[in-house]
Amino acid sequence: VQLQASGGGLVQAGGSLRLSCAASGRASSSYAMGWFRQAPGKEREFVAAIRGMRKYYSDSLKGRFTISRDNAKNTMYLQMNSLKPEDTAVYFCAAHPSVASVAAGINNYWGQGTQVTVSS
Repeated sequence: VQLQASGGGLVQAGGSLRLSCAASGRASSSYAMGWFRQAPGKEREFVAAIRGMRKYYSDSLKGRFTISRDNAKNTMYLQMNSLKPEDTAVYFCAAHPSVASVAAGINNYWGQGTQVTVSS
């Protein structure tokens, strides 16, 4: 499974970004996919996951971030609104047959990460 994340960039506080993660290889629509982020000096943090119609979010981010998926394109998205400087991080996408594994960050396939920087 290969994952390619894109869409990061520099945005002002209050702005929006949409990240994309294109999956290829053995990845199928039955795989769960998710987003994590890692800020400088901090541990990697779960952001959101999706499998089928079910979506899971970090409690602290729910309401501002929306995860979605286009199975026809084998691509997952993360719409991020009302961005804050503390959202600055490298965002990684992940995939695994099990959504529990995705959410726990265990045994996942990982993308290379895309940098999101939110200026104040």
